Amino acid sequence: MDLFRKKPLVAPLSDNAGNLSKTLGAFDLTTLGVGAIIGTGIFVMTGVAAAQHAGPGLVLSFVLAGFACVLSALCYSEFASTLPVSGSAYAYSYVSFGELLAWILGWDLVLEYGVAAAAVSSGWSGYFQGLLDGFGVHLPTALSGAYNADKGTFINLPAVIIILLISYLLTRGVKETARFNAIMVVIKLSVVLLFIFTGVFYVKPENWTPFLPFGFQGVVNGAATVFFAYIGFDALSTAAEEVKRPQRDLPIGIISSLAICTVLYITVSLVLTGIVPYQSLNVSDPVSFALRFVNQNTIAGLISIGAIAGMTTVLLVLLFGQTRLLFAISRDGLLPEILSKVNAKTHTPVRSTWVVGGIIAVLTGFVPLDRLANLTSIGTLFAFLVVSLGVIVLRRTHPDLKRGFRVPWVPFIPLLSAAACGYLMYNLGRETWIGFILWLIIGLLIYWLYGYKHSKLNRK
Repeated sequence: MDLFRKKPLVAPLSDNAGNLSKTLGAFDLTTLGVGAIIGTGIFVMTGVAAAQHAGPGLVLSFVLAGFACVLSALCYSEFASTLPVSGSAYAYSYVSFGELLAWILGWDLVLEYGVAAAAVSSGWSGYFQGLLDGFGVHLPTALSGAYNADKGTFINLPAVIIILLISYLLTRGVKETARFNAIMVVIKLSVVLLFIFTGVFYVKPENWTPFLPFGFQGVVNGAATVFFAYIGFDALSTAAEEVKRPQRDLPIGIISSLAICTVLYITVSLVLTGIVPYQSLNVSDPVSFALRFVNQNTIAGLISIGAIAGMTTVLLVLLFGQTRLLFAISRDGLLPEILSKVNAKTHTPVRSTWVVGGIIAVLTGFVPLDRLANLTSIGTLFAFLVVSLGVIVLRRTHPDLKRGFRVPWVPFIPLLSAAACGYLMYNLGRETWIGFILWLIIGLLIYWLYGYKHSKLNRK
């Protein structure tokens, strides 16, 4: 029984013939990346991370998390330009480490995208209901949140509706999806810049003292927590088969979107903790709260609209990445092949899109997900760690392979990337680790009962 059989390099490169439509360019990828990264992290998690973990040192948390992401982004860029196929880290591991680890990583990414999308849609619902309340429109309590008998909530209807609407948009075609995303990105970037240029006039430097109230360990814990904010740039590599010039455009999209977002995160965290004492930021809408704190209520309202746009694009890219991941795993036979069927008219995997949308709609609609958010961070970090090590392996096993982008200073940069991700994983809580291990055990059972027997490598 060969659990570490590798997919030949010829196979993944030939997989993309005649299936998905190649319509995306570097600009589309950059806006998709910004769409994925700027959202819940900047509009929701900055406040909690500052109040509970890092204080004004939150800026260092974003620097640390961004540093780990930049290193990982270099590794992703080399893989994406070398193996331009759907599946992201799953596909890269298949040719580097073999089928078992590829399945584990694919299953890990299913967790990352799925839990993240469910959590973000819950946050989207909260902001949307707050906006409705501002206009005097109030949803019935039973329809306003996931099932909770004590609060009288039964289903989070707005979250379900936005998931289904985005699923429908994804079935219409990737170019249409990218165009909608670009519009939403312009809106939310405008709102983020509005906050920065308005808030900078209300910054009080004394709010930055003490700068590290929880010590450097608080900065590290904050970095592990806000890593959630960076998820999504890896989803760009799942679009590889729909990119016109993947060897050139994928590295540009991955690195440029990450650079833009890291600068914005650092700037926003500085302004935010300069306006409001960090102890007061443990709120669900810290950016809007900061402006209300200085009586800029009109602009605070605009920030809420930007937050809704921001989380909409995050959902869009997360669902996009999830559907392309299932498409790739299914095409290899490790999941039912119905998930890799592509619609002849729209050139999109319609069935897998509705399967993903349906499952996430049920999760976000009925299941409280507050305690699962860190599972997204640990899943992302694990994927980044494996991809980083995969660069070293592929350099040794296929040194002459044509690469559109090459990570400098191999193996130093990939090892540093893996070490940074491992360190942040170590600083996540015990409950997160238990949930992650249980998820992987479930995945191994599915592989044992279905995936190994149906793998296309069994048919060769």
